[in-house]
Amino acid sequence: LWWGHRIPAYYFATTDGKRDFVVAETAEEALAMAQEKNPALTAADLEQESDCLDTWFSSWLWPISLFNGILDPNNEEINYYYPTSDLVTGPDIIFFWVARMIMAGYEYRGKMPFRHVYFTGIVRDKLGRKMSKSLGNSPDPLELIDKYGADGVRMGMMLAAPAGNDILFDETLCEQGRNFNNKIWNAFRLVEGWKTAAIEQPATAKTAVEWFAAKLKETAKTLDEQFKTYRISEALMTVYRLFWDEFSAWYLEMVKPAYIDGQAQPIDKATYEATLHFFETLLQMLHPFMPFITEELWQHLGERKEGESIMTSQLHIGEPTSDDEKLCAAVENVKLIVAGVRSVRSQKQIAPKKELELQVVGTNSYAAFADIIVKMANLKAFTTVESKAADASAFMVDTDEFAVPVGDLIDVDAEIAKLEKDLEHLQGFLTGVKKKLSNDNFVAHAPEAVVERERKKQSDAEEKIAAIQESLNALKNK
Repeated sequence: LWWGHRIPAYYFATTDGKRDFVVAETAEEALAMAQEKNPALTAADLEQESDCLDTWFSSWLWPISLFNGILDPNNEEINYYYPTSDLVTGPDIIFFWVARMIMAGYEYRGKMPFRHVYFTGIVRDKLGRKMSKSLGNSPDPLELIDKYGADGVRMGMMLAAPAGNDILFDETLCEQGRNFNNKIWNAFRLVEGWKTAAIEQPATAKTAVEWFAAKLKETAKTLDEQFKTYRISEALMTVYRLFWDEFSAWYLEMVKPAYIDGQAQPIDKATYEATLHFFETLLQMLHPFMPFITEELWQHLGERKEGESIMTSQLHIGEPTSDDEKLCAAVENVKLIVAGVRSVRSQKQIAPKKELELQVVGTNSYAAFADIIVKMANLKAFTTVESKAADASAFMVDTDEFAVPVGDLIDVDAEIAKLEKDLEHLQGFLTGVKKKLSNDNFVAHAPEAVVERERKKQSDAEEKIAAIQESLNALKNK
C-alpha cells in the first residue's frame, strides 16, 4: 500500500551491468525507453521505485491533475472548470495544501485555482478534545445514521458548526435533526390528508396566504445574504425556524379547515394549491441541508418527469416589497396579540377550547386581521372599546392595549400585585430615559436617530404606565 502517488521511476540493468533508471507515465512507456539502452530487456526486468511522493506534493496539484491539465493544458474540461469557485477544507492544512495549490495554480496555469476558501471547524467532543482514533472519542458515523438518519446527522453537524469556530459535537443535535425530519413528515401527511372543494376562500386563508408569500420573500433575502457570507449554520437555523415556527405553527394553523362533529371539513382549492406551492418552495430551501427527505417528499408533491430531481429544480422567489415588509411586521404583532390571549388563558387556567372575548382599547389597528385573531386565539368576539371591562386581564402589544374579560375567574389581589410590579419596573425605566433626555450634552451630540429612539421609548413607557394605572384603578374599585 502506498500513501500518495508511487514514484514513476523504473530501474533496470544496462548492457555493461550497471544500474540505471527511466521515468515514465506507464510501465509500457518505461520499457520502451529502457530498451533504447538495453534492447534485451523485458517487462519483468523493470523494477518500479517502491517509495511514493509526499501526499501533499500529490494533492497540491489536485485542481490541475483532476483534468490532466499539466500534460494537456488545452483540453476543454480544464479550460471550462478551472478555476473553480470554492474550496472547502479544514484550517489545519492551510499551508500543507491550500497555499501549495495556489502556488501550483499560478505556476502551471497562470491563475488561481479557486476564488474562495471556506474553512470548516475541527470536530471536537464535548470536552473540547479533537476527535481521534487514539482517544476513542469519535462516534461511528454509520451507527449515528442508523439511529438518527442521514439527514438528522447532517443537520446535527451543521447546527454545531457556526462559521469560523470548531464543532463541539453533541449527539443530542442529531436527535434534534431527527425530530425536525419527523416534523416535516407530519406536516406533509397533514396537508396530503386535506380534501378540497369548490368553495370560496375564507378571509383568514386569503390573508394567511398573502402573509406567508411575503414571509418567504423576506426569508429568501436573508438566506441569500447568509449563503454569500458563508454563514451556513445561521442559514440552516433561518430555514429551520421558517418551517417549524412560521409554516407549521402559524400558517398551517391559520388555513387548517375546521372540524365539525368530529369530521374534517374540506379546504378551498386556491388555499390548497398555495399551500402545496409553499411546501415545495420550503423543500427546495431545505434541500442543501437535508437532501434525502426533501427529494423524497418533492417527488410525492406532484407529477414528475423521468429523471427529474429537486436538485435541478429552479427556485423562484421574488424580492420583498415595502408592502411585504409592512404585512410581515403587522402579522408579527398579530402573533403577539394571540400570544397575549394564550398567556391570559395559561395564567387564569382557562381551557383552550373555551371561547373568550378580546377587547382593544381605543383605535383598532388590527381590523384587517380580525378573522385570524379570532381563529388563532379561539375568540367569540373581538371588539373595540373606549375603556376596558373592570374584570379584564390586560396586556400591551406595542402601544396598543388589549383586554380579556375573565369575570370571576380572576384573582383580583394577585392581578393587582402583578400590575404594581410591572408599574414599578416601567417607572424606573422611564426615569432612566428622562434622565438621558434631560442631559443637554447627550441631546446636542448624539445622532438625531438615537435621540428620537429615546423619545419614542419615553412616549411608549408613558402610554403603558397610563394603561396599567387605569387597570389598577378599575381593579381596586371593583
